[in-house]
Amino acid sequence: MTSTMFCTSADQARKGNHMSEKLQEVATAYAPAALGAYSQAVKANGFVFVSGQLGLDPATGELAGKTAAEQATQALKNIKFILDAAGTGIESVVRTTIYMKNVEDFTEVDSRYRDMFIGSVKPARVAFGGNDIPKGGLVEIDAIAAL
Repeated sequence: MTSTMFCTSADQARKGNHMSEKLQEVATAYAPAALGAYSQAVKANGFVFVSGQLGLDPATGELAGKTAAEQATQALKNIKFILDAAGTGIESVVRTTIYMKNVEDFTEVDSRYRDMFIGSVKPARVAFGGNDIPKGGLVEIDAIAAL
């Protein structure tokens, strides 16, 4: 025997409103504004989901250097400022993804990453290259942190 559920428009609207009450946008002027239709970060269910951060200087909107290491450092600073605005910190990051234009940049990016995550437990991570990064960037990093 199969069961079918039907939702009315009112049911869907209540669910939508209920979900939006659970989600909270995070934004700070200390990190670059979103380049498209997304939030710098979203708080939900005890976590902060930080959108991919380029190595953009928030004051100028330009890439903070020509090397992957310089851009990674700035991207990580942007993540730190967003997490601060969310009420948590870089030490609470549980997972990151690093997107690199060139996988050959991994060692220098990893060195800057290691400088930021100095605790005994490092975040889980995925890193890969061969990506086209917006604005001609060499690195983009996203993060998930516990609140």
